[in-house]
Amino acid sequence: MKFLDLIRLSSSSLLKRKVRTILTVLGVTIGVASIVVMVSLGLGLNKSSMEEMESYGSLTAITVYEPGSYGYVSSTGESTSETGEEEKHLDDELVETLRQIPHVELVSPILNVYILARCGIYENYFSVQGISADAFEAMKIPIGEGRYPDGRDGTLEFFYGNMVLQSFYVANTGSYPYYERGELPDIDLMKDPVFYIFDTDAYYQSMSGNSGDGSTSAVAPPKRYVIDTCGIVAGGEESWNSYSYSVYCEVESLKAELKRIFKNRAIPGQPTMKSGKPYKEIFYNQIYVDVDSIENVAEVQNIINSMGYQASSNAEWVESTQTQYRYIQLVLGGIGAVSLLVAAIGITNTMMMSIYERTKEIGIMKVLGCDLRNIQMMFLLEAGYIGLIGGVVGLAFSYAISLVINRVVQSMGTMMTLSYIPPWLALLSLVFAVLVGMAAGFFPSLRAMRLSPLAAIRSE
Repeated sequence: MKFLDLIRLSSSSLLKRKVRTILTVLGVTIGVASIVVMVSLGLGLNKSSMEEMESYGSLTAITVYEPGSYGYVSSTGESTSETGEEEKHLDDELVETLRQIPHVELVSPILNVYILARCGIYENYFSVQGISADAFEAMKIPIGEGRYPDGRDGTLEFFYGNMVLQSFYVANTGSYPYYERGELPDIDLMKDPVFYIFDTDAYYQSMSGNSGDGSTSAVAPPKRYVIDTCGIVAGGEESWNSYSYSVYCEVESLKAELKRIFKNRAIPGQPTMKSGKPYKEIFYNQIYVDVDSIENVAEVQNIINSMGYQASSNAEWVESTQTQYRYIQLVLGGIGAVSLLVAAIGITNTMMMSIYERTKEIGIMKVLGCDLRNIQMMFLLEAGYIGLIGGVVGLAFSYAISLVINRVVQSMGTMMTLSYIPPWLALLSLVFAVLVGMAAGFFPSLRAMRLSPLAAIRSE
């Protein structure tokens, strides 16, 4: 018997018993929909969690710090009290060393400098973070207006977070218009000239009349500088991301500007020698390392730690979170599998009833010389048909339920994707439904194959 003939006989047999077939298909539909929706909830939670982690920074990024420090340059270059070894600083030599580590795609030094900004009656004291020009793309900082600072011709430019204006306050009163009245200061960072004071220690000493060394001699106010704005992070005044309150610039142009401003004086926040003199080199607060794949983050991080520096990343957080969500998916999938198990029992019952009703037909087929494997295949195809139809309808229901769940969640004011059905889950659910159907019909098909031809013909 040809395979097409088997398909025709199987489908016609199901159509003859429409009500029983529909009820059996309904059981498979509920089972498939239950599994897909339950697993999609775990996948949706995992997807939303990963997106949230990415908003805090790249998942392949590693941040390097000085030993025993998280983001702060040591104030002195003295040796440690126990080992006598010179303290490790983050310098250009280390940057080049990190670039040679396998799987490392990008290394960018990070230099933080606190400055005072003044525009009209408003004032703001914030940290400027200098990074390399090619790190902006790797860090995926969204551009709302303008462009990234590129450091061409050594020109220092600032790239503002979209919420920096909120922290500007009135210089005379110290009041914050945004936090007190919900009004942003009347400042256009892209157009209005903003004056910056880098030597903040001298500025506050000049304001207080105290030189800082115990004398009462007046301190001259430091020079103010106008720095152009090249761009602003994407987002409105309420659209927070991990870059919203930061101010960025290109690191080499920042270093050049600091050396020009302070000349041979100590730069605030930079370490000094035992004698109090500044180093010729400017040390970094952090180093940003981008790895080619999240699977290699732990390996690179261990190499950096073995060099005596501290390295942190989101890899541990990602791994622990994904492990938790895998358990959640297994539990939810197991709950849904109960429904499919009940549906499989229904398929088995349907096929057994079909055999009892078609006993004589089976006997005639055997007497006519039909291959036993063809008889078995006919019943397996019927069971597979039921699984396939139930799987397709169940998958359609799953997409509808997933859409409703996400709409309800989003109506509550969150953009979280609670239910997510990837293509592989849809395909796997269909294959699984067919396999479950054929597995449920296997033993009934064996019974049909082993049925005695003479006893089958005699049955009524």
